Amino acid sequence: MFEQTFKNIDDVLWKDAGCGSELDYVEQTSWVLFLKYLDDLERDRATSAELIGKTYTPIIDKEYQWSVWAAPKLPNGKIDHNALTGDDLLDFVNGKLFPYLKKFKLSATNANTVEYKIGEIFSELKNRLQSGYNLREVINLIDELRFRTHAEKHEMSHLYEDKIKNMGNAGRNGGEYYTPRPLITTIVKVVAPAIGDKIYDGACGSAGFLCEAFDYLKNSKSVAANGSGPLIPNNGSGLSTKEWETLQKRTFYGKEKKSLAYIIGIMNMILHGVEAPNIIHTNTLAENLADIQEKDRYNVVLANPPFGGKERAEIKQNFPIQTSETASLFLQHFIKILKAGGKAGVVIKNTFLSNTDNASIALRKELLHNCNLHTILDLPGGTFIGAGVKTVVLFFEKGKPTQKVWYYQLNPGRNLGKTNPLNEKDLAEFVKLFEKRRNAAEGPVTENSWNVDGRKVAELVDADLSVKNPNTPEAAPLRQPQEILEEMRELDKEAENVRTVIEKVLNLDFKDSQITTIKEKSGNQINQE
Repeated sequence: MFEQTFKNIDDVLWKDAGCGSELDYVEQTSWVLFLKYLDDLERDRATSAELIGKTYTPIIDKEYQWSVWAAPKLPNGKIDHNALTGDDLLDFVNGKLFPYLKKFKLSATNANTVEYKIGEIFSELKNRLQSGYNLREVINLIDELRFRTHAEKHEMSHLYEDKIKNMGNAGRNGGEYYTPRPLITTIVKVVAPAIGDKIYDGACGSAGFLCEAFDYLKNSKSVAANGSGPLIPNNGSGLSTKEWETLQKRTFYGKEKKSLAYIIGIMNMILHGVEAPNIIHTNTLAENLADIQEKDRYNVVLANPPFGGKERAEIKQNFPIQTSETASLFLQHFIKILKAGGKAGVVIKNTFLSNTDNASIALRKELLHNCNLHTILDLPGGTFIGAGVKTVVLFFEKGKPTQKVWYYQLNPGRNLGKTNPLNEKDLAEFVKLFEKRRNAAEGPVTENSWNVDGRKVAELVDADLSVKNPNTPEAAPLRQPQEILEEMRELDKEAENVRTVIEKVLNLDFKDSQITTIKEKSGNQINQE
């Protein structure tokens, strides 16, 4: 229903001098979309209150409500032609609306309320549109969108996901906002969170992991008797009121350092159905690991921390294993913040498995000694479009040492890229084989999977966890340079002999008798060559 509307919005933003890339398009669409969502939310709350005989007090004062400044309607439902536009609209938005909305951060009772999210979002962004007429067009288009039904929210969330995906190719490090959805879906299936778990992503970006975990849980019931294992579809029975409240308020937690990613993450979760996402705008790595208490810990960690980032010296002081590599700091944070028995699925560069620096070796040993690193999924190049790195996914449980590490080397049989991205079918075999590995002493052995004794690796000086598939035929050993040069000289001699014979043939008068003579004199030599 709404796909064409989103395309039309992008066309308007493309015309505006203040918006230069897909990142700007998503940012500007997000704040207007958020205010339209807020208007629909207030309408729903007012209706619910009326049904039980109560009066609803709106969050937003009348002057700043969508139906007053953005989309005042005529009796026929059309937007009033006297609605603010041009410079008048820009003056109102930049000079009055944004300053008003920023104040909610100070007046909110806590960070988990809609009020706080309003204040945080509008403290971190600005209106980039330089034409009030373009802004009026965007507002009119977004006013056509609706968030009132499940089907509407479902379609909106998919369209928004597509916009985030496009950011991966938009420059300005756009790829950091998007992890391929098939990979997220697979990681969530393997980790298999249950209703009641507290799920955390300390580098949540656009909140893809949290959104996918929400979709997974809201459509499922945990029936595993031992508290682990996959969730079984609830066959339409639905969640209880208590379970739904648990999902909304006490299940999903995230932290994000960058302003744009924070805003997109909030909007993404809202479109997926979480009214007040528990996402905090902060630098996760600024938290000292020694300060993390039991009350701060989570049952599940799902994350794809930034690749190759560097942190300041004072940040490194927060970690027992000091390194400037951001991903290694995040991994320490995730291990520390997990509860005993907690589960994790974390994407990391494959070089982490074999780096020989002291920090990497120490971190691998901590992971092997203090966690059960039961599975490593090795991903092919091109999984992350534009990132230019190979990655692996570490699946581990905290609280007991590693026994067997099951490796699975994903081989989709084609080169992955922008026009040929990773899909769920590529990962289907891994998921199927993992179900056999779940709760087993070791995983299935196939052409693409094998087991390694984690206890032996932990005892090695370098604790090397490199992906070395024992089922792949060994390549022929490399020859010495001198041997290669000698063979080249012999080939050159043979070529010279052939050339000499051919020249003799071409320089003779080709009479039958002469040809016979040539055959008699050089036939054997020609045949040999």
